[in-house]
Parts: sequence; structure tokens; C-alpha cells
Amino acid sequence: KIILRQSMKLTLIGNGIMAQSLAIGLVKEHEVEMIGRELNKLKLIKEKIPELQIKELSDKEDISGKNIIFCVKPYALESVSIRLVGTANSLISILAGTKLDYLRKQISAKHYARTMPNIAASVQNCMTTATGDIEIKNLTLEAFGSIGEAIWVNNENQLDIASAITASGPAFLALVAEAIADGAVKVGLERHLAQHLVQGLFSGTSSLLKHSHSAIIKDSVMSPGGTTAAGYAKLEEGRVRDAFIKAIEGSFQKSQNIAQK
Repeated sequence: KIILRQSMKLTLIGNGIMAQSLAIGLVKEHEVEMIGRELNKLKLIKEKIPELQIKELSDKEDISGKNIIFCVKPYALESVSIRLVGTANSLISILAGTKLDYLRKQISAKHYARTMPNIAASVQNCMTTATGDIEIKNLTLEAFGSIGEAIWVNNENQLDIASAITASGPAFLALVAEAIADGAVKVGLERHLAQHLVQGLFSGTSSLLKHSHSAIIKDSVMSPGGTTAAGYAKLEEGRVRDAFIKAIEGSFQKSQNIAQK
């Protein structure tokens, strides 16, 4: 098995937000280079991350023996992969809905893995799911563990389901946060106070969820005939639980559609 070591060199192809977030975490312990198509942007990134090595993508970029983390947008896969020559040691992709079989056809590598991080990588608190060739499981989990937490799932179908939680979930929770704050403002609380309280609410509840099941947390707060029960009943009237179940289902189905295309 390949195990990530301090002396190992990792190559990020792409210079977007996720690539930059990974670089911030990885350079603390590993040698990292970033390859991108915009040299001026790469130079600006290096100013923020001095330890990072940068390189402009060439027309025949040799990836032989490298451990690649592929961070381009799905639509750019073919236009970038056509410029890559040689066989990488490993290819770890963050591309949504892009199957391992398709990656194998586009880029030559000994081992492949798919991951799905989320926007919290920008604050080094990302929840990432991963799957692929078992030979690079350790490498993948340690690399993405540098920006938060990473877990390995059994197959690509599970990865796409998990992506509806980890990748799309921040948008769903942001909607909840915004709605709760709006509700408080509606009944008279100042906006800045409402937002501050919601931030604390999410942080505290996140800590509770690490130690207790969500149903137990809910039951412990909901006293008979109390204020929480009254509010919870309104959520049930609005079919909020059903809407969230359908949101996860919708995100998963969209990822399946991307893969089919």
C-alpha cells in the first residue's frame, strides 16, 4: 500500500478554491506543487502560500510517477487531460459525478480514487468522502484529512449519495440558518443578534451530534406542551422533514445524471 509520508510530493492540477484549500492544509507536512493554466493566478496563490511550488500547465505535461490530486471543473476534464502525458502513480479526483471508469479512459495512472470534499475546506474543516482503489486508500484519507476529516465508503454509488450530504449539505444548512435568523427578525430581534445566535446554535449542535443521536437531542429539548414542541409542530406542518429527504434524493439523482452524460 502507498502511505503518505512527510517527504512525499503531491501535485494539485487546478488552481481553484478547492485546490487552494488543499494546498493550505497539505503544505504544513508535505511537498506540494500546483499546476494550472493561469500563471498570474498561480503567482498570486504563491504569495498567500509561500511553501507551495507552482507551474504553468504545458501542452505536454509529464505526470509520470506523480501523485495527482485532480481539481479542475468536470467540464474541463477533457481539455486538461489531453495535455497530460505519461502514467501517474495515483490519480485522486474531486470531480462531481465523474466515474472512475471514465477517469481511467482520460488519464493514465496506476491507481485511482474519487473524493467529494466541500466548501468548508476553505476553513480547514471539511468533511470528505472517498472511494476507489484500495492501494491508495491511506494516501487519499491522509491528504484530505489535512483539511478536516475524511472517510472511505464502499463504492461509487455510496460516494454519490454521501456527496448529497457533504457537498450539497452546506447549502441546505445555510438555508436553515438563514430561515431561523429571518424568523427571529420577524418577531423583533435585531439581525446581527439573530445571526450571531444562529452561528452559536450550529456550532454547539455540531458538538452535540458527535456524541449523541439526532433523535435523542431533539427529544431532550422538546418538553411536553413546551415552546420547542410548538415550533416543531409548525415544521411538520410545512413538511420540512419530507423536503430535506427529497433534497438529498434530488442531489443524488443529479449526480447520477451527470455521470450518464
